[in-house]
Amino acid sequence: MTVNRPPPSDSDILVVIPLYNHGRTVKDVVTRTLALGYQVCVVDDGSTDLGAGGLELPPGCLVVRHGKNRGKGAAIMTGAMEADRLGFEAIVTIDADGQHHPADIAALVRQGRRSWPSIVIGKRDMEAGGAPASSIFGRDFSNFWIRMECGREVADSQSGLRLYPVKELLWLRPRERGYGFEVEVLVRAAWAGIEINSVRVSVHYPDPSKRISHFKGLRDNARLSLLHARLVLRALAPWPHKRLVTDGKGLKVGRYLFHPIKLIKRLCMEHASPLLLATSAWTGLFLGALPLLACHTVVILYVCHRLHLNKVASVAASQFCCPPLVPVACIEVGYFLRHGDFITTLTWDSAVIQLPQRLWEWLLGSLVVGPVLATIGATLLYSSLILFKAAGRVPMEISEEDGQGR
Repeated sequence: MTVNRPPPSDSDILVVIPLYNHGRTVKDVVTRTLALGYQVCVVDDGSTDLGAGGLELPPGCLVVRHGKNRGKGAAIMTGAMEADRLGFEAIVTIDADGQHHPADIAALVRQGRRSWPSIVIGKRDMEAGGAPASSIFGRDFSNFWIRMECGREVADSQSGLRLYPVKELLWLRPRERGYGFEVEVLVRAAWAGIEINSVRVSVHYPDPSKRISHFKGLRDNARLSLLHARLVLRALAPWPHKRLVTDGKGLKVGRYLFHPIKLIKRLCMEHASPLLLATSAWTGLFLGALPLLACHTVVILYVCHRLHLNKVASVAASQFCCPPLVPVACIEVGYFLRHGDFITTLTWDSAVIQLPQRLWEWLLGSLVVGPVLATIGATLLYSSLILFKAAGRVPMEISEEDGQGR
């Protein structure tokens, strides 16, 4: 696919509004969007409140219907396929509940033209907009895991106001069709080398008694957790991601081959925010507690590389798991889980003849001791770094994207 296409004009942009039982608010969103001069497509995802079919939408609004509810992601992909069929270069998605202001579409379009072709996210000012604490936590939680999975800092991974280049979106072929779509598409775009940008937008959260949300806390959070687990496992896999754009960015060790001090400094400063350093320490302590005989450091370096963590902090933290204290503690816990008591005497039989059993108990115990030890260590490190940061003593982090301090 040729990605060096000219930026789209306003006539090349289709605004896609996924709709599911928001009949009270969608007409206003459509009317305000059409007034700005954009063409609009409402994708009715099997609404049961008559949806777009029961509304008198303004003339010029294209309506596509799903026979049954298939999910927000499926509605967006239907809109993208319709846009491609009609010859549009980009789509802007906006929620039907009136949370976003159509006037902010222009800011996404301007940014999209500057960095074409790229995905542009409308970064919501959720605190000022009166968002519930659960939504703010969900955004930050999702942002953190996306950072782990693809190494990109995403400002608002759950915003529904976005600009997508149509051909790139269809090329990505995300598998999620529900709320997880908006997370998966960003990770796969980053893996493919597609640029992801954001612009600040306003947001309005109505009174909880008037707000209609189809997000089911337990069910959808479980699905998002499973999605992140799959994406992390894919990030850890040794085979490369299929690339659409090759940017050549990242750490180039050859540049530092004859400057070892600069290389060490670079490694120390990469991914060095308090949260990432604490996560790196957690990873080092957890992996250090496992019975990875003679290969702890190799495994830790590989995991940190794939999950964009600080290698130096992780390897340093793993040294706290050196024999004999932590391995013995793991074996004792594992033995207790198997037999209900502890090993109280060390004999040739228990230490050598029964070595396979001790290794199994070490693994079993490490799955208990490791997370506990890692959580304590990461919490202490994070708290210390926050205190140092407040005192202005934490150095700048080197970003993976530009190699500069920030």
